[in-house]
Amino acid sequence: MITPTDDTYRAFPPALAAVCRTEFDYDDGDGIDFEPYDAFLTADDTTAWLRQWTGNHELDGAAYRFFGQDGTGGGAALWCVREGHQLADQPVVFLGSEGETGVVAGNLSDFLWVLADGFGPLEATLFPTRAPRPNAHLAALAHRHATTPRRSAHAIFAAAQAEFPTFDEDMEQLCR
Repeated sequence: MITPTDDTYRAFPPALAAVCRTEFDYDDGDGIDFEPYDAFLTADDTTAWLRQWTGNHELDGAAYRFFGQDGTGGGAALWCVREGHQLADQPVVFLGSEGETGVVAGNLSDFLWVLADGFGPLEATLFPTRAPRPNAHLAALAHRHATTPRRSAHAIFAAAQAEFPTFDEDMEQLCR
């Protein structure tokens, strides 16, 4: 069984590797504000980032695998909350540079459909009710890699928030 502290839990799942090879066009605010990383942040960098974000120097970053950021430095991560599950089965979350938080998708596959609808982690958190802006390239990527049926980004947001209704409050409780 893989645990969140296992080194094998630091390799990109194939679908995330495909996402992170994609160039995202911000399009002066009409696109997706997302800058993927080439690899997950290291455990030490994740802990440092989370401690700085929360002001809580007792935290460690074991539950998070940061894989990208928006233009202001907010982080997108897989949140390893489902014990014993693979990374692709973990929810995608966003921690914004100004304290914004949100569960973007319940798993990596649903995140692909969110991207296909033209929402990055920032847009999903700050503007979840805006109209979709479908992206053909990202839809093709989702069709190749997704293991869940296509659903609208709005339906995915609602399902993720229903599954993790206290995420925002839980993150706020970690802050000092």
